[in-house]
Amino acid sequence: MKSSGADHRTRVTKMLIRKALMELLSKKPIQSISIKELCETAAINRGTFYKHYTDIYDLLHQIEEEMLADFKSALEPLLSSDAGRLTPVAITTEVFRCLKDNADLCTVTLSDYGDKAFALKLIHLGREKCVQAYSHYFSSATPKQIEFFYAFVSAGCIGLLQKWLAEGMATDAGEVAEMAENIIMKGIGCLTTGSGC
Repeated sequence: MKSSGADHRTRVTKMLIRKALMELLSKKPIQSISIKELCETAAINRGTFYKHYTDIYDLLHQIEEEMLADFKSALEPLLSSDAGRLTPVAITTEVFRCLKDNADLCTVTLSDYGDKAFALKLIHLGREKCVQAYSHYFSSATPKQIEFFYAFVSAGCIGLLQKWLAEGMATDAGEVAEMAENIIMKGIGCLTTGSGC
C-alpha cells in the first residue's frame, strides 16, 4: 500500500510539473524558463524537481518521449498482418486519440515556442508507418505518389489538429478522423454532395 501511495504522489507531482512547464512554454521559449520559476508555478520545491529531472531540457525530453511512445502505439496496428484491410479513418482515429491525450504538448509544440524538431520527429514517424499502410490501401499507386499523398495529408491533418485544439478538442477523435478521411478521399466533394465532411 505504501508504494502505491508513493506512486500516486509521484504521478501527481509529475503532472503538476508538466502542467507548469506547458503553461510557461505557452508564453516564452524554454531557454528563458528557470527551475525556480517552474517550481514556483508548480508549487513544489527544487528538491522535488531534481528528484525526477536533471534540468528543464530533461523534463521536456521525458514528456516528449512519453508522447512518442504513445504515438508509436497508436500507429502499431499499421504494421499488423491486417494492415491491408485498414482504411485511412482507422489509421487516423488512434492518432487523433493520442494527440488528444497529449493536448497540452500539442498546443505548445504548434505554438511559437514549441519544439519544432519534435513536431518533425512525429511527422517523420507517421510518414514511415502511414506510407507503408497507404501502399497496401492504394496498391496501384507508385511510391512517389504515396509520398506526395502523405505530404498533403499530413499538412492537412496539422491544420485539422490546430482547429481541433482551438475548439478545445470538443469533437470526438473518431469524428475528426472521419472528417479527415472524407476530406482526403472526396476533397471538396464532401461539401457539395450534401453528405458533409
